[in-house]
Amino acid sequence: MRAVTQLTARIQPFKQGKVRALYDLGDRLLLAATDRLSAFDHIFAEGIPHKGRVLTGISRFWFEKTAGQIPNHLLSADIQDFPPEFQTGEFAGRALLVKKTEVVPIECIVRGYIEGSGWKDYQKTGTICGHKLPEKLRQGDRLPEPLFTPSTKAEQGHDENISVARMSDLIGRELGAKIQGKSLELYTLAAAEALNKGLIIADTKFEFGLTAAGELLLIDEVLTPDSSRFWDVKLYRPGCSQQSFDKQFVRDYLESIHWNKEPPVPALPAAIVRKTSAKYLEAYQRLTGRKLL
Repeated sequence: MRAVTQLTARIQPFKQGKVRALYDLGDRLLLAATDRLSAFDHIFAEGIPHKGRVLTGISRFWFEKTAGQIPNHLLSADIQDFPPEFQTGEFAGRALLVKKTEVVPIECIVRGYIEGSGWKDYQKTGTICGHKLPEKLRQGDRLPEPLFTPSTKAEQGHDENISVARMSDLIGRELGAKIQGKSLELYTLAAAEALNKGLIIADTKFEFGLTAAGELLLIDEVLTPDSSRFWDVKLYRPGCSQQSFDKQFVRDYLESIHWNKEPPVPALPAAIVRKTSAKYLEAYQRLTGRKLL
């Protein structure tokens, strides 16, 4: 099956991200995920079949699972509830109708294990984003407790890690404390749910928005392989890089060919595309208990 890398609605999206398109419907938005793949801040010509439907389906699963902890922006995932111009096959299963909010300009990152930029930070400083940690932790080790490490949301370039104090300066102490508490609460709930299904959530990021009435909502994508690191409990071995259910498979391939991460972007072999697609599909099935195909 070919990957869906472009969506062809008559209405143009008001915002086009690396993977998703947002359509403005007045007081609502339509959030649609393509199969495009972004790695090292570059878009690849080869999409990953089913990826957009996996991201949408997993987000829907978590929105429903966490609704008791915090309300969210999801209105409907049923294509029959979409405006007529979006009731086409290419939007089926890959789009969500959501409430429009004022986005809180903070990436709410929670780390339960030491990996990625946190591991690099720890090796240099013994800390992660200013949090002092015990000595002699290994790559992939579980942290003594989950860490909240916010960052800015950059429209261009890279997000910037910031302190909780700086976050409070940017958005206010009360709102900062609320999104920190909710992020840690959501991670704890999700990590336990995933562990029951044989998956470790090493880290993740949440986003929040405010309604016109000031209600805080969970928004965007939630606990997907694009916003989180999922590891298989049976394969977990601290002290080295873990096998992930996400595009890490692609990143590892790109590192193996010593690409300098500058244009031109290399082509991805068909085998890498197939294996990456299989990883996304497996993550969906294991988390939701359902098969996508």
